[in-house]
Amino acid sequence: MVAVGVDEGGPVGGGDAQGLRACGRSVGRIYDDDGTPTGVELSTTRPRQVVVIGSLREFTHNGAVNPEKINSFELYRTSIQDVEIITFDELYQRACFIVEDR
Repeated sequence: MVAVGVDEGGPVGGGDAQGLRACGRSVGRIYDDDGTPTGVELSTTRPRQVVVIGSLREFTHNGAVNPEKINSFELYRTSIQDVEIITFDELYQRACFIVEDR
């Protein structure tokens, strides 16, 4: 898991790209000593990539949800493939659900 901090109104940063680069290293081709491809590809199980950023409070102003901010965030995180982007609040809620479920 990659965790990055976000300033209010700031970008996610390189967290999503960092996760994709790490995943890219888990798939590759096998080559002979002279550099000729053997035709064999090696892959590991595709790891789950999660970027944890900010909090849901960043989408409110004076206690009310700012629809512009929440919309932008939702559009951004649904446009990124293979990387799940969640807030610290959402991660906490998931952890509480798992603990309560036992």
